[in-house]
Amino acid sequence: MSLEELQKSIREEIGVLLYFSGENCNVCHALRPKFKELFDKEFPKVKQIYLDAHENSEISVHFQVFSVPTMIVFLDGREFIREGRSVSLHQLTQKLARPYGMMTE
Repeated sequence: MSLEELQKSIREEIGVLLYFSGENCNVCHALRPKFKELFDKEFPKVKQIYLDAHENSEISVHFQVFSVPTMIVFLDGREFIREGRSVSLHQLTQKLARPYGMMTE
């Protein structure tokens, strides 16, 4: 995925989850299926994009991602949440539930 394609998705989608990980990052690999399950169940209209930060260095630098895992959620074209390393799925759900509900009703 190119930076231009990614920016287009951020502009056009209700929401976008960017999940930056690394090949040798055990935390990244452990969290990814949990994020997928959460977003599939609770936030199905948010487009999920998973990127290897090293293979997509132009995109990583553009979004100022210098450590993995990093998760960025965009709503209505704007960065809404950015979390790195340790992420509470419960807190993430609480932060997203209301604005997501308002946007999708």
